[in-house]
Amino acid sequence: MASAVYILDQKGKILISRNYRGDVPLNIADRFISKLMEQEEESSGIKPIIPDPEKGVNYLYVHLNNLYLLSVTTQNANAAMSLLFLHKMAGVFREYLKELEEESIRDNFVIIYELLDEMMDFGYPQITETKILQEYITQESHQLEKQRKLPAAVTNAVSWRADNIKYKKNEVFLDVIEKVNLLANSNGTQIRSEIVGCIKMKSLLSGTPELRLGLNDRVQFESTGRSAPSQGRGKSIEMEDVNFHQCVRLSRFENERTISFIPPDGEFELMTYRLNTAIKPVILIDSVIDSHAHSRIEYRITARSQFKSRSSANNVEIIVPVPPDADSPKFKANIGTVAYAPEKDAIIWSIKQFPGAKEFVMRAHFGLPSITDTEHPGPKTPIIVKFDIPYYTVSGIQVRYLKIIEKSGYQALPWVRYITQSGDYQIRV
Repeated sequence: MASAVYILDQKGKILISRNYRGDVPLNIADRFISKLMEQEEESSGIKPIIPDPEKGVNYLYVHLNNLYLLSVTTQNANAAMSLLFLHKMAGVFREYLKELEEESIRDNFVIIYELLDEMMDFGYPQITETKILQEYITQESHQLEKQRKLPAAVTNAVSWRADNIKYKKNEVFLDVIEKVNLLANSNGTQIRSEIVGCIKMKSLLSGTPELRLGLNDRVQFESTGRSAPSQGRGKSIEMEDVNFHQCVRLSRFENERTISFIPPDGEFELMTYRLNTAIKPVILIDSVIDSHAHSRIEYRITARSQFKSRSSANNVEIIVPVPPDADSPKFKANIGTVAYAPEKDAIIWSIKQFPGAKEFVMRAHFGLPSITDTEHPGPKTPIIVKFDIPYYTVSGIQVRYLKIIEKSGYQALPWVRYITQSGDYQIRV
C-alpha cells in the first residue's frame, strides 16, 4: 500500500508526484536523496528500501537510467509488491514513451499523470497491462478529448485480456529459454552452477481461450500417481523458485500442479524458474599459460563442447584475459577468428558455429615489456564464455502438452522452441 509515488531526476528533484492517500506531505521525497547518500556511506551494499523513522515513512525505490522511481509508505507494506509495481510502471512508461529518460518524462507529463491515476487507486495497484491501458489512454490529443468508454477488460476478472479478439489463423508460440550460470576451476571442477529459465509466450488466439500447459515436472508426475522417470528422453526435473504471470491460476497449480491460464494477447513471460544443481560445463575451457619473464607470454586455449553432436552452439565468444602491458599479438586457431581487444585487456576468440562433441585449439603469443612485475602478480581474471545453443536445454525441461480450449472449438497450432544461453559463465585460469 503506497502513500505516494514520485519520479525524481538524478539529483533528487521531483519531476512527477502523485499523492494517493494524503497521509504524507508532498515534499517528503526531498529527504530521499540525503537518506540514500547516508546509506551509501554507512554500508557496502545499497538496499532498495530506506527507512526514515524520524518522519515515520519508508522509501522504496528503483534506479533506472537517470531517474529514481520512488514509492513512499507510512505502513508496513508488502515491499516485494511495491517494488514489482515500480518495475511494472517503468515497463508501461517504456511502451508509451519508447525511452524512459528525464527528457521524455518532462515532455509527456500529462499522459504520465493519466497513467498513474489508472495504475494505482488509493495506494493499491490496479491496471498494469499496457495493452489494456492503450485502449483508452492514448497519446494523440484529439483522441484524448473524446469521451472514452472503458474497455470491458478493466472491470473483468480477466483484466489482462480484451474481449472480441479475432485472428484468421490461431497460433501460439512458446520459447523455453535457459541461461547457464557457472563458475569452474581450470580443471573443470565446479564451484557453483545454476540454471535460470523462463517460458515466453506469444498468443495469437481468438476469443477467450483457456490453455493448459504440461511440463516434465517431477512433482506433477507424482501428483498424478505416475512414477517420475529419472533418465532418458522422458526424464523429469524438479524446478525451484517458480514464478508465474498473473494469468496463471495458482490454486490449481498448488493443488494439481497443472498450469492453467487465460493468456494475454500478444507476447508475455508466462513463468520463470531456477534449478540449483550441479551441471556439466556446456563448453569446457582448458588453458595453458607459459610466461617468460620480461620477454613474452604464450597461451594455449582448448575449447571442448560437452553437449551432443546433433546440437551446435552459435555465436560463441571466448574472452581470455591478458596482461594490460602486452603487445605484438600473434594468433593461430583451427576455427573461428581471434582478435586482441586492448580496451578490455583480453583476447576474443569468436566461433560462429561450434558443433557438439568437438574440440578446438587456439594459440596466442604476446610480447611483454621489461617493466612487468612478475614477483607480485595481480589477481587472475577468469575466462568468460558466451554462447547460444538452439533446440537444446541443459536441464532437460520438456513441454509435454499444450491444450487450447475455446468455446467455439477452433483448432490452433502450438509451436515450441528451446534455447540455452550463457549467463554468468566463467572458468578460472
